[in-house]
Amino acid sequence: MSGLERPSADGVTSPPLALKASEVLGVLESGQVEVLGRLPYSSNYVFLVQVGLGGALVPAVYKPRRGERPLWDFPPGTLAAREVAAYLVGDAGGFGFVPPTVLRGDAPLGAGSLQLFIEHDPNRHYFVLVEEREADFPSLAAFDVVINNADRKAGHVIEDAAGELWAVDHGLAFNADDKLRTVIWEFAGDPLQNDVKDKLLALRHALLAGGLRDRLAELLSVGEAAATLARTEALLADARFPVPESQYRLPWPLI
Repeated sequence: MSGLERPSADGVTSPPLALKASEVLGVLESGQVEVLGRLPYSSNYVFLVQVGLGGALVPAVYKPRRGERPLWDFPPGTLAAREVAAYLVGDAGGFGFVPPTVLRGDAPLGAGSLQLFIEHDPNRHYFVLVEEREADFPSLAAFDVVINNADRKAGHVIEDAAGELWAVDHGLAFNADDKLRTVIWEFAGDPLQNDVKDKLLALRHALLAGGLRDRLAELLSVGEAAATLARTEALLADARFPVPESQYRLPWPLI
């Protein structure tokens, strides 16, 4: 993970630390949040913050609920919770694309999500990356099907300095109705690879065990939690990536 720093004794920032995901989550959940500024090019209010705890400083993206633009097809004030739900689903299935994300009720501008900020080159988005490393994307395509991602723009796929892929901006996901809109259609109709099946099976197990499904029901709704399990089981049963069936299968703008 990039951008994790610890101040030295003389106040000078030391090189980034390789904190574990559990440690990052601990800082995001309990650390002191300092707003550094608003991030541009977002339809909602999104802020870059710094979260400090026990000497560790974690850069994060803060999305307060009260800064969410009302939408006709998603309940108001739920987008931050959907960001957290995406992290939990990704973690349970071993997808690993979504940066550590938590919900904080005591953030400076009110309740909202905090997600580890990943330093990246915005010019290296999905349309560039898929040309270089297409084999790395089938599991992300499956992940988007499972969470019913309604807004997978190319710019929501990023690469850090170490070459690790990340997926961000999942506020428009988990709707119980079919809302899949994505730029990732390269695998439409292809059979699922074994590693993708393994991730889906792990996610299905976590959902059936109850803990994850209950947490999704708290963050979203009982119906949306049930729909997540249903999509997972349907994708496993089909054993193929879906094929777009209408003209409304791409987000806008594409990047």
